[in-house]
Amino acid sequence: MQIDQNVSATEPDWSRELPKGFWDPGPKLLRALRRYQSAQARGGLFAILMSKRWVLSHRFWSLMTQSEVHLNMQIAGGLRLPHPTGIIVHPNAKIGPNCQLMHQVTLSGDVVLEGHVDVGAGAKVIGPLTIGVDAEVGANAVVTNDVPAGAVVGGVPARVLKMKPGYEVS
Repeated sequence: MQIDQNVSATEPDWSRELPKGFWDPGPKLLRALRRYQSAQARGGLFAILMSKRWVLSHRFWSLMTQSEVHLNMQIAGGLRLPHPTGIIVHPNAKIGPNCQLMHQVTLSGDVVLEGHVDVGAGAKVIGPLTIGVDAEVGANAVVTNDVPAGAVVGGVPARVLKMKPGYEVS
């Protein structure tokens, strides 16, 4: 997993969510979610009609990706879903700015991903727990405890493998 060190953990980079072409299911799934939430916030007859349109779009992209990302969940800007197949996110999960979820990731329960958290392919995060800023979860890891900021975790059950420079284990 290649990590971009210049990504902010606090300010969303909305360009990370832009579709790169006609068939770009991750960003299209997110676009349907964002536009549904926007229409719901507006209210009125037109907003109700637009909500229905974005529900259909969300269902289509959910089917295409075999992913379950709920329409009303809290996702900060800049989420990347580069290979959005089989991603399951509990509706109570909260995803911070500029996070990345690879394929077959499960966020189960009250999981909080703080800013710029990257979750590797096949990882299972079983809450309630919090994963700190700039943390990385390795592929196929099973996370059952809080992860400190700047930690790289992996294994079953997940444990801290190393800390990124500038972070300490608390």
